[in-house]
Amino acid sequence: MTNKGYARVYTRSIVGVDSPLVTIEVHISGGLPALTMVGLPEASVREAKERVRSAILNCELEFPAKRITIHLGPSDLPKAGAHFDLAIAIGILIASGQLPASVAEHREFISELSLAGELRPVPGILPCVLAAQEAKRQLICCRANHPEASLVKHADILSAEHLLKVYLHLTNKHPLPDYEPQTIQDETIPNEDLHDIVGQHAAKRALVIAAAGKHNILLCGPPGTGKSMLAKRMISMLPPLDDQQALSVAAVRSITGEGVSWSHWRQRPFRSPHHTASAASLAGGGSTPKPGEVTLAHHGILFLDELPEFGRPVLDCLREPMETRHIWIARSNQKVKFPANFQLVAAMNPSPTGSLTDGRSSPQRISQYLSRISGPLLDRIDLQVDVPAMPISALTQPRKVEGLSSNDAIKLVVQAQAIQRKRQNCLNAELSVNKLDTFCALGDGERQFLERTLTQLQLSARSYHRVLKVARTIADIETSENIEQQHLSEALSYRTVERMMQYYANH
Repeated sequence: MTNKGYARVYTRSIVGVDSPLVTIEVHISGGLPALTMVGLPEASVREAKERVRSAILNCELEFPAKRITIHLGPSDLPKAGAHFDLAIAIGILIASGQLPASVAEHREFISELSLAGELRPVPGILPCVLAAQEAKRQLICCRANHPEASLVKHADILSAEHLLKVYLHLTNKHPLPDYEPQTIQDETIPNEDLHDIVGQHAAKRALVIAAAGKHNILLCGPPGTGKSMLAKRMISMLPPLDDQQALSVAAVRSITGEGVSWSHWRQRPFRSPHHTASAASLAGGGSTPKPGEVTLAHHGILFLDELPEFGRPVLDCLREPMETRHIWIARSNQKVKFPANFQLVAAMNPSPTGSLTDGRSSPQRISQYLSRISGPLLDRIDLQVDVPAMPISALTQPRKVEGLSSNDAIKLVVQAQAIQRKRQNCLNAELSVNKLDTFCALGDGERQFLERTLTQLQLSARSYHRVLKVARTIADIETSENIEQQHLSEALSYRTVERMMQYYANH
C-alpha cells in the first residue's frame, strides 16, 4: 500500500505446531496522541506498545505523536506472545514515512524487542520459518534464533541483534551480514546396550519386533527383572529420524522453548513422565493450549513405568492419539491439533505387591490392580511381554556377552522397516484395517488356526488386528513373504496381560 499514514506488515502466530499468517495494519491519523490495538490481542501483545515505543526512541528514530491504530488480522484469531514486536515497530516506521512501504511486501518480521531496541529470541521460530518459506517470503528474526531457523534448508532468512540494524538494512545503508550455519554433527550411538542386561532373551526379541513394526509394547514382571533397562535401550534400536521427521520433532521442541541441539537433532525423543502426571500434562492443555508428553514424544518413545499407578482417566486419554496419531485440544476460543505419532513402551508389576508368588496378594486384589488398565487401552498395546525373575545363579556367575547387541538389533530393525515401506509405504503398526486383507493375507490353515485360538482366548476384534500386524512384522524380520503359523503362534504369545486378567477375573 502506498497510502500516506498506512502500512501493512506480515508476521506469524503460533497455533499448535502451525504458524498462520498475521497481517499487521498500522494507521496514523491526526488527533490526540494515543495507540489503540485491535484484533484479539492478549496481555503480552497489548504490552508491545510500550516496548515498541521505547525501542524506536532509543534507536533515535521518530515515534509519531499522533493517533496510531494497529490491527492484527485475522480478527478472530487470538494473538499471544511478544514475537509481534518487530513487525509492529516496522509498521509504525513505514506508516510514519521513515521506511518505504516496499520493504514489507515480500518479508515477514518476528522478534521480541527490548526497551533498548535489542532483538530477543522467541519460541516457535521453526514453524514460522517453514510457513514463510512456503509463502516465498524472506524472514527477518533475532540473531539468537538463526541457528534453529537455519535447520530449514533453502529458507530465505536474515537476522540481526538490534532494531537499528534492521532499519539500516531496509534503507540499504548497511546490509545485514549472512549467517554462517553450523555443521550438523553425526549422531553418536548411546552407550547403553542390550548386552548390559543379563538374560531376558524373550523380552529382547519382543523389543526387536516392537521396534521393527513400531508396535506398542508392555513389559510385565516382578521388580528387579530389568523392565526399565530394557525400555530405555529400545531408543538405541531405532533408526535416526529422516529430514521430514526431524523437522517435525524440532518444530515441537521449538514451540515449547526447549530449542534444538545441533549435535543430536536427528535423535528420537524419549519421554518418561512420572506416574503422578495429570491428564493435562500427558495430553496437553492450558488456557492457551500447550503440547503434552504425547506430543513431546512425537516420532519417539513414550515410556510409562509402573503403568497401573497412573490414574485411569490419565491412561484413557492415550486411547485416541494411539489410534489417530494426533490429539485435539479444545478450548472455548480455539481448537488446536498437535501431532502425537509416538510409540508406547510401558512397564508394570503383575500384582500390587510386586510379585505373584510372594503370597501377599489375593486373586481379588490382583484382579482389581490389573483392572486399572482399561480393556480398550490394553487392546491398543500390540505386545504384552512376560519378563520373569532371573535365577540368582545367573546374576552371581561371571557375565557372558551373549544374544543380540543393540547394533545387531538395529540392523534387523532397519532391514524389516525397509521391507515394510517398500511393500506398503508405512510400518506395520500404521496399517489401516482395510489394508490388512491385502498385506496380512493368511492361508486357509493359518486362518483356521487363528480363529480357533482367538475364540479360545476370547480376544477382541481389535486384538485380532494387532495379532495380524505383529505376525506380519515377525515374518518381515525373518524375510518371509507369507505369514506362517509359527509367526501367528509367536504373535499370540505376546498377550500375557490379557490372559492374566482373564484368569484372575475367574478366580
